[in-house]
Amino acid sequence: MSKRQVEVVVISDVHLGTAACRAAELNAYLKSIEPGIVVLNGDIVDLWDFRKGFWPMAHTKVVRRLLKFAADGIPVHYVTGNHDSAMRRYAPLGLGSINLVDRLELVLDGRRHWFLHGDAFDLALGTPRLISGVGTIAYDAVCALGVGLNRMRSWIGLRPVSLAAACKRSVPAARRHIARFEDICLRSAAARGYDAVVAGHIHVPCQRSAVVEGRAVTYLNSGDWVDSLSALEYVDGAWRIVTWAELAAAGQVPVPHLEDSVAILPAAARCA
Repeated sequence: MSKRQVEVVVISDVHLGTAACRAAELNAYLKSIEPGIVVLNGDIVDLWDFRKGFWPMAHTKVVRRLLKFAADGIPVHYVTGNHDSAMRRYAPLGLGSINLVDRLELVLDGRRHWFLHGDAFDLALGTPRLISGVGTIAYDAVCALGVGLNRMRSWIGLRPVSLAAACKRSVPAARRHIARFEDICLRSAAARGYDAVVAGHIHVPCQRSAVVEGRAVTYLNSGDWVDSLSALEYVDGAWRIVTWAELAAAGQVPVPHLEDSVAILPAAARCA
């Protein structure tokens, strides 16, 4: 299978170290491309759940694939998120081709792009920390339920579904929160003179443009590798959202080794 040339690839919200992470599919996707720049837009490693000791071989393969990009001289920009915010104390930090930052600016074909995870807007959205914490717990529970459901669906030959994505589409409060998040990203980018803002955080892939105070700004979100299994690719001066389902249907990604999703550490050896 020939690899696709991608000028910039953006992935976010991988949540390595959690059972909901679809690392096997992500590793297969990364094997299918030859990127010029890699942007990891937050929550790549889930440090909140790290002490649980869940780390399958597929998660290690994703890390190795990203390190291989860096070893080959491909710039890898790691933008910190809320689930890996402990790394913010070390940013900015450069290690060879790996660049650890809180924010990133890239000029692509003369347009200023602002990359950030998006959790910095939580306070501006007025979401109390308690409510945010409850929402995170509820989201994790839905994802865990989805993992079990999809295991049963795979046993009977059905395709996986995303319960979390269905909830976001059907719950009015979730739709309003997503719309407010997108709007504040656009307004903040326009106020800083950017032509595009690229975020993650809410696990909803999106590409749309708006005129904010007389300035045309593009909002982009790379989605996640828990629900949507999506990424952003910049090729020939244009962005597009790609999803695992579409690429797999077109035969553009190799078959993932799903057996790698078995946890390395036995239950008795995991941290409490």
